[in-house]
Amino acid sequence: MTPLDAPRRAPGRAARRVAPRGFTLVEVLVAMTVMAIMAVMAWQGVDGIVRSRNASQARLEQTLRLNTVVAQWEQDLASIQDSSAVPQALACDGASVRLVRRTPDGLQIVAWSYRPDDSGGAWVRWAGPAVTTASALQDSWFGSLQLQGSEPGSLKTLTGMQGWQVYFYQTNGWANCQSTGNVAPPDIAGSGVRPRQALPTGVRVVLSFAPGSGRNGELTRDTLVGP
Repeated sequence: MTPLDAPRRAPGRAARRVAPRGFTLVEVLVAMTVMAIMAVMAWQGVDGIVRSRNASQARLEQTLRLNTVVAQWEQDLASIQDSSAVPQALACDGASVRLVRRTPDGLQIVAWSYRPDDSGGAWVRWAGPAVTTASALQDSWFGSLQLQGSEPGSLKTLTGMQGWQVYFYQTNGWANCQSTGNVAPPDIAGSGVRPRQALPTGVRVVLSFAPGSGRNGELTRDTLVGP
């Protein structure tokens, strides 16, 4: 058969073409479900990383804060200056520790105390003004006996505490800070000056932290007392 003998297509009749096959609704829904599951898993992973980072940052800040406060406590004890203008250069009544410390501008009364608050309790430091006269130092000392924790110069150094204990190293051993220690002789023999209690060699502080404060158990710190 020659090409001329081949059957001719009817005029105007278009050739049939097979249309490309698309996704069905079920396939689309399955793909979307898989993508949603993967997105949730990815989000949980990212959220876990963020939470872990925030927790680590919070613990780091708490540790730095604690180290800073303890360093201030030790600096105060290392800077004790005995003065006959006040009854004692270092005194403890169980609720607070008061001391006389030297500064570049004179002598200063500092008081550390534990005070209950909404977090359980707080370690509060009060620092009086630096003075250069005996009368001003006496006024600051007697003012430190009436502190309420909200006076100017008071600072909550640590919160979330449950309590504290203070011990003095005296008579070759640790004893409660309210125990009677060695007596120092008066500066001038026969002057009639009443003998004063001698400074302890060291001070031990035990800080107890409340549950949920981010700190566990207790912290014990021994510090040498300054000259």
